[in-house]
Amino acid sequence: MPVPVILTGRRVRLEPLAAHHAEALAEAGSEDRTTYGFTPVPHSLTAAHAYIERARAEHAAGRALAFAVMTAPHGLLVGSTRFLELDYWQGPPVWPSVPGLPYGDPLTAVPDAVEIGNTWLAPRAQGTGINTEAKLLMLRHAFENWRVQRVSLRVDARNLRSRAAVEGLGVTHEGVRRAHSRGLDGQVRDTAFYSVLDCEWPTVRTLLELRTNTARRPRTTPLVPA
Repeated sequence: MPVPVILTGRRVRLEPLAAHHAEALAEAGSEDRTTYGFTPVPHSLTAAHAYIERARAEHAAGRALAFAVMTAPHGLLVGSTRFLELDYWQGPPVWPSVPGLPYGDPLTAVPDAVEIGNTWLAPRAQGTGINTEAKLLMLRHAFENWRVQRVSLRVDARNLRSRAAVEGLGVTHEGVRRAHSRGLDGQVRDTAFYSVLDCEWPTVRTLLELRTNTARRPRTTPLVPA
């Protein structure tokens, strides 16, 4: 299970999503919701508490690590994102493979592959560079702290805004899986898949550092689990 951390950049701080974020999460999620058609976003205090509890349960099960997206200068919550689909490749090979199971002590295991997703930002934070720097912080942590071999991202193929944002990160578009799953609106959706491999990370890192104008390594602060 990955240990919760705070990832801090020049304009963004990613904090592990916790109960005390509920009110600010609900406020951010209740702004203009026209860009949330493909993404689950809490829109009330009750929904925010449920959203956080689900995220905490997924972390306890070793399946995800969710963050509150905060502005670094003022500590204003403007959205959420997370690591999910954690996969572990250590230990003896097993066939058929069983994804998502750590080898050894699950409390100290780190993943070999991971996905970044469930990302949403309040309208006031969209187009400000916050998403780009948040992705830099997460990719940096995944590749340079966990030493993963692959980071994946996926987007509802209809969500052209999010696809453009992901493609602007310099990742590789792997293709579109047709009729992949059921979308948030209940319709069967195609899904666009993207990825970065460890050998590609230095190039992607340079691009993102230039775009965010932060060449220094962000501070990583471990937290003591509650």
